[in-house]
Amino acid sequence: MNFLENFFSKYPDTKVIKWFKQICLAEAVSWFFLFSAMIWIRLEPENILAIIYISTIGSIHGLFFTLYLLFLPATRKIFEWDDEDYVFALIAAFFPFATIWIDKKLARFDRE
Repeated sequence: MNFLENFFSKYPDTKVIKWFKQICLAEAVSWFFLFSAMIWIRLEPENILAIIYISTIGSIHGLFFTLYLLFLPATRKIFEWDDEDYVFALIAAFFPFATIWIDKKLARFDRE
């Protein structure tokens, strides 16, 4: 993880926090669209537009999911999360809309 620390050390903490918050929201929104694509492909499996839609949305969601996971170590350092908070944020990536909760509740300086 040394290369991630070197990469994020070039940017101020405020910018990394802003990017993390945007990625949390984008990951949740892309999950919503992925869910709609899964329903559409289930209803019309032979429709070419449904296939293109799920492929495109799946790729976009995968990008935001990966970015969320890449930003977690830098965010952990900025917010000084302990191991429990970090693992919770890591597991939240696998549940729908949980990244919004991480953004609103865990990624704050005034937590106790």
